[in-house]
Amino acid sequence: MAYSSNAAEVLDALGDPTRRAVLELLRDGPRAVVDIASELPVSRPAVSQHLRVLKGAGLVTERKDGARRLYRVDPDGLAALRTYLEGFWSDALTAFKDAVDEEGDPR
Repeated sequence: MAYSSNAAEVLDALGDPTRRAVLELLRDGPRAVVDIASELPVSRPAVSQHLRVLKGAGLVTERKDGARRLYRVDPDGLAALRTYLEGFWSDALTAFKDAVDEEGDPR
């Protein structure tokens, strides 16, 4: 299975517990930095920095809403991550099938 640079970036981004917490908070819908920071034990600048990493990895998008920016989960980024992870399942099923084929029919 190819390990794409995007998958590496996504996995690196999700390696941080605060970024995972930010992504979890965004599951409920778009939020501003101040709203996210109010739910976490980190500052607004720290949340902004985590959001930049998540955005760079393709996991969140942002849009302007007046003077503030709203962040939301990017379904396309999650789909790319899901495709990568499903590759492991596909490989496992293929290995299982190959093992069964090598053993032959037990009947």
